[in-house]
Amino acid sequence: MRSLKAGTAGIALAAFALVSNGVSAQSSGPENLLPPEPAKVERAMPDYTQMQAQQPRPVAPTPASKPEAAQSKAAQPSVADSFGDVEMVSGEVVQEIPSLVGEWSLAEAQALAKFIDGIGAEGLMPKDYGREALAGAIAQGPGPALNAVASERFVWLVEDMRDGRTPMDGRKQWFAMDPDADRMPTHILLERALETGDIAGTLTALDPVHPDYALLKAELAKTPASNSAKRKLIMANMDRWRWLPQDLGKKYLMTNVPEYQLRLTVNDKIIKNYRTIVGKPGRTATPQLAEMVEGVIFNPTWTVPQSIVKGEGLGARVLGNPAWARRNGYTATRADNGFVTVVQQPGPTNSLGLMKLDMPNRHAIFLHDTPSRNLFAQDARALSHGCIRVQGARELAMTMAILGNMESKDDIPGIQQEVQDIAASGEYTSYPITNQWPVYITYFTMARDVDGKMATFDDIYDRDGAVLASFDAPRKANRSRVQDEEIIPLEAPGA
Repeated sequence: MRSLKAGTAGIALAAFALVSNGVSAQSSGPENLLPPEPAKVERAMPDYTQMQAQQPRPVAPTPASKPEAAQSKAAQPSVADSFGDVEMVSGEVVQEIPSLVGEWSLAEAQALAKFIDGIGAEGLMPKDYGREALAGAIAQGPGPALNAVASERFVWLVEDMRDGRTPMDGRKQWFAMDPDADRMPTHILLERALETGDIAGTLTALDPVHPDYALLKAELAKTPASNSAKRKLIMANMDRWRWLPQDLGKKYLMTNVPEYQLRLTVNDKIIKNYRTIVGKPGRTATPQLAEMVEGVIFNPTWTVPQSIVKGEGLGARVLGNPAWARRNGYTATRADNGFVTVVQQPGPTNSLGLMKLDMPNRHAIFLHDTPSRNLFAQDARALSHGCIRVQGARELAMTMAILGNMESKDDIPGIQQEVQDIAASGEYTSYPITNQWPVYITYFTMARDVDGKMATFDDIYDRDGAVLASFDAPRKANRSRVQDEEIIPLEAPGA
C-alpha cells in the first residue's frame, strides 16, 4: 500500500480540480469551458402506436333488411351477437412514414450546391454528392424533379457528416455504437433546413464538437493538395470522429490505442493521463468500444482461460504441485467430468494486479493493473491479450471511486480512507460507482497527443488501409449502423 498512499495527495488534488470543473453534483454553476454547442435535434420519434389508436375506425355498412323467411331461419345468434357490443372490425393499419423529400426553392437548392462545392473542408469529396445532377435540376426550376434531387443529396450529406462516410466493412473491429441517427433523425433535419432556409448551418451543426475534430479540420486546410498521403490520413481520422457520438459528454475516460495513452477528461481538458499496454496485433488486438464504468474491483481474482489451463498445462501443474500453486496464488478444482478450473487469487502476483475497472461488455475487455509494470517503459506497448493495462492503475481506481460517488468535495477524505482500507485488506471487493463514467476505446492514427500537439501514431493493427480504400471506392448507400464483424473471444481476458 506504500505506493497507493504516496499518490493520495495527487488524487485529492485531481479530485478538487474536477470539482472546480463542474463534476460535483452540488456545484453552483461552474464555468463551462466547452465551446458553444451546435443546435441538436432532440425531437422524439412519433409514437406510431398512439397514432394508430387515434385513427378513425371504419364504420361497417348497415345491413339491408332480410326477407321474413330468412329471418325466421336464423334461429341461433350470430358470433357478433354473442359478443354483444364488442365491435369487430377488420382492415389495414396504415402507419405514417417520415418523408425524406422536401419542397425546395431555387435559393435553397443553390445554397446546397454551394455547400457541396466546399465539402472538401470537412474531409469529404464533392464527387460523392452528384453536383452535376443537382445543377441540372436547378436549371429546370422549382418542382418535383428539384425536390427529389436536392432532398436526396441533402440526405447523403446528413448521413456522411453525422454517421461517417466509411461503411461498416471498413471499420475494422469498431464496435462503439453511435446514437446520433436516433438523436438527430434525417427527416427532422431536412424539415428544419427547409423551414429556416439555413442549409449550410443545419449541416455544419452535425460536426463532432470535440476540439480535436476542429484541429484536424484546420490541419487539412493548411495541407497542400500535393501532399495527398497526409490529406487522406487526415480525412480518415476526421471520419473516425463521426463514428463516435457527436458529443462525448463533459466527463469521460478515453484511450487512443495506437498512442498507448489513457486520458481522464473533464470539459475536454485532460485532468490526468496514464500510459497503457494494449492488445498484440492479430486475434488479440484491442477492439474499439464505448462502454460505462460501473464500478471498481479491488484485489481482483483471475479465472485462467482454458488455453492456458489445458493448452499450456497450468492445470496439471497446479494440481500436481500444491506448494508452487500456493506461492503463486493459484487454486484448482477438478469436476466429475475431469474439467479443471484454475483461479488466481488476489495478491501482488495476480495477472490483473490490484484493481480493474468494471465495465461489462460482450468482448470481455476492461482496464486493469498489472504486476509487470516494467513494460510501461517500452515505446511500443502492444503486448497484451486484448485488455488494457494502465500505469498508475491504483491511483486511477481511487480517483474513479471518489469521482463516481462524491456529492461534494467534503466527501473526498471519507471515500479515500474507505478505498485505502479496502485495497489494504487484500480481499476481493466490488466497489460500485453511483455516477458512472463513459469510457471510449478509440483508434486514431493522427490526433492531438497528450501534450497538446498534433501527431501521427503507428497503425499497429493496419486499420487505416480499409478506411482509405472505402474513400477511393464509390460512396455506399443504405449503410448498416451495426457492426457484423466477428467478435473475437479473448484467449486470456485480463492478461
